[in-house]
Amino acid sequence: MRGSELELAWSVPRWAARFFRRHWRPIVGLSLVASVQRLVVVNWTDEVPEGLAVASEVLVALVRLALLVLVWRYATQGVRLRWSTARAFLTRHWPSLVWQVVLLSAAFLVFDVGLESLGGLFSESGAQTYLAVLLFLKNPTIIAFTLVWWVGVIRQVAGEPVPAGTDSPHRTSRVDAQEAR
Repeated sequence: MRGSELELAWSVPRWAARFFRRHWRPIVGLSLVASVQRLVVVNWTDEVPEGLAVASEVLVALVRLALLVLVWRYATQGVRLRWSTARAFLTRHWPSLVWQVVLLSAAFLVFDVGLESLGGLFSESGAQTYLAVLLFLKNPTIIAFTLVWWVGVIRQVAGEPVPAGTDSPHRTSRVDAQEAR
């Protein structure tokens, strides 16, 4: 039972990787707004006026919201989300969600705590530049992938394929429906 729950948990990051590869252009494109903002604001903190820094944070929040909506719309095409499906999944496969927490925590430790702590190897200005470049790189990769992963978890827990004969505008192939599980 334990191995199958781990396999079920791993199916989400695998789905997220396929999804990311299929939709990388809009995901990376929107994420680059946050990348550029972080590079400028973190690297040149003292030179960026406070009002501009705040406005750029608002812009980043709006772009991330747009990214979430885009990923959500793409990921839920052909999938109907239901509370009853979520309850059934949680009852039968709660260990899989525990594994999801373990996997996401490991990714967080490596790609957030681990990589950001390497900034301590540099001087103060070098550490600031390192963090700015790291955030520039993480936004369209690690952060965007994590967002896709979270949407994938929701899709796995609450999603069920829309039958092909329905009038729903959101249909999917059998392969995509199986990838959701």
